[in-house]
Amino acid sequence: MVVRPFILAGLVLMAACSGESGTAPPVARSTESPEPEVPTTETPTPPDRPARTRIRVREFDVPGGSRPHDVAPGPNGVVWYTAQATGDLGRLNPRTGATHHVALGQGSAPHGVIVGPDGAPWITDGGLNAIVRVDPETDRVTRYPLPTGGYANLNTATFDGDGILWFTGQSGIYGRVDPHAKSTEVWESPGGAGPYGITTTPTGDVYYASLAGNHIARIGRQRGGSTVIEPPTEGQGARRVWADSRGRLWVSEWNAGRLGMYNPATSRWREWDLPGANPQPYAVYVDESDMVWLTDFGANAIHRFDPDSERWRTIQIPTPGAEVRQLLGRPGEVWGAESSTDKLIVIRTIRAGSRVP
Repeated sequence: MVVRPFILAGLVLMAACSGESGTAPPVARSTESPEPEVPTTETPTPPDRPARTRIRVREFDVPGGSRPHDVAPGPNGVVWYTAQATGDLGRLNPRTGATHHVALGQGSAPHGVIVGPDGAPWITDGGLNAIVRVDPETDRVTRYPLPTGGYANLNTATFDGDGILWFTGQSGIYGRVDPHAKSTEVWESPGGAGPYGITTTPTGDVYYASLAGNHIARIGRQRGGSTVIEPPTEGQGARRVWADSRGRLWVSEWNAGRLGMYNPATSRWREWDLPGANPQPYAVYVDESDMVWLTDFGANAIHRFDPDSERWRTIQIPTPGAEVRQLLGRPGEVWGAESSTDKLIVIRTIRAGSRVP
């Protein structure tokens, strides 16, 4: 295990900036347009679920060539997304369909985005080899470069209960950023290349999934070491991971075409096959009702799994070849980024008598 602590003050001062350490003046691009014409589908409620709810699907266009990778609903109704191909952070207003882009810097190739405890979007940027924060009010960009010189292939991030950001790099690292101390630490992952998805449990524990390593791992938050936890299916390709309200960990098993669940309280695994002939589960997300959502490249669909009934519901994506690589949400909404079609997608669960946004 190699630990590389690094205080960012020196590197940040050398970054191109406008009088502040670690910041660069924003370059913003906006599109203002009326609400786009997008397909909406209604899916009948299956017989095992009450008729009090229904599902509605909607897509939003983003600027052509953006190739949105990850998406994160933010405060005040906005939705952030990483425009990986253009090196931008995008912001969508779902009420109007208008988008606004902020350039993250020369060579940027942003992958993941989450909204931090401060209400700001935080980005894992593989092109810059840095964690990036964008001020939601001023568009000011702050970069937290990694202390390593090699390409980390940064992937996703999560905040723990103490306000520390943890992140993964597929080249074989994971690490953390302390926004208050402006410091970064990086560790080599025990299984080598592969760290991908990452999540925080309700008790503050942090776990990541290793795609190439075919396992999940628990990070020791104090010293940074990690403990590998092997799923029962060999070579399953644990891609992304998400914790539910009980602390159980749900894993998208890309190679196996399965949904996995690990319960840390019992140290036991369970797995379920996805519907369809050729499932390719990529993203996984657990909503406020502990429903598990997965994207499926093979079916161009998003599946919902009910852990209580162990039943699936499949929502077809209206646009072919969408390739939704990540899901996030807020109460009543699940958002995804269609990386191959330059669209964002939202699935809304609507209760009887509710107004449709």
